[in-house]
Amino acid sequence: MLNALEVVTTVVVGVMVGVEFSVAFVINPILSALPEDSSQLGHAHGGRMLGAVMPFWYIGSLALVAIWAAAGRHHDSTGLVVTAGALLLLSVIVSILLLVPINNRNKTWTPDNRPADWKKQLNRWERFHYVRVAVIIGAFALLVTALT
Repeated sequence: MLNALEVVTTVVVGVMVGVEFSVAFVINPILSALPEDSSQLGHAHGGRMLGAVMPFWYIGSLALVAIWAAAGRHHDSTGLVVTAGALLLLSVIVSILLLVPINNRNKTWTPDNRPADWKKQLNRWERFHYVRVAVIIGAFALLVTALT
């Protein structure tokens, strides 16, 4: 049963990392290359869509890692799993404190009501997102290492 939990957790976290990596290095560059109104509307739509799903994915991933750490507490790899959990917790804190406030504003913007500094705010979101992606890649790497 523990093996199944380890695999499911690693896959769930891995797919989340893939989505966030794709947002950072594929989706956002594509959206940013579009004409201004289309770019802003695309970012707003992405913020609404992913903003509705990602909180559950992040918290669910953290919960799975916590269960894995508790269930496997007598295994040698528990320290790796706990450290991965700490990194995922850090990603949740970074999200709540830094990324979510910007996203909550961005998802309501239209070409008619966006603030003058909307690009600056999106650039700030992207910088924080790069940090979050690095943190969750670290967590994923630790989970993969804990499987061996």
